[in-house]
Amino acid sequence: MKAGDVLHLTRAASPQFVRPIFFRLIKVRTELHTYAGWIWLDGYQLNERGEAVARRELYVLEAAVRLLRTPRSNSGHGTRRTQKSTSSEPQSRR
Repeated sequence: MKAGDVLHLTRAASPQFVRPIFFRLIKVRTELHTYAGWIWLDGYQLNERGEAVARRELYVLEAAVRLLRTPRSNSGHGTRRTQKSTSSEPQSRR
């Protein structure tokens, strides 16, 4: 798991998730010591549209965390689009 990953957390991950949530990961809190197999996550709870609605720190069973999506490996910017020529000059024939 890495920053930007979208996770689906259910009751299998922790009893607190009676209703499953979607979560965008900021980081795994490796500096905090836990029981074997459990981890602390820092990130944002997402609504139905994928928008962050609350910042949360969660304690979950790592094996039950479901990874839904990872961010693209590029810089995160959209693809470059080229504009059509608006010139009124006719294009040459070949």
